[in-house]
Amino acid sequence: MTIIFLLIGLSLLVALVFLAAFLWAVRSGQYDDAYTPSVRMLFEDEPIPPT
Repeated sequence: MTIIFLLIGLSLLVALVFLAAFLWAVRSGQYDDAYTPSVRMLFEDEPIPPT
């Protein structure tokens, strides 16, 4: 029975570590995309095929 409590505690610890890593990545700008908007106008849109 104690192994279940140990595994639950360990899984919560791992989940908190991943949450902290995700929040750090978001706050440090890892998901900011400054390149794509500047080159988007260089590519033509795909024409919509007639139906």
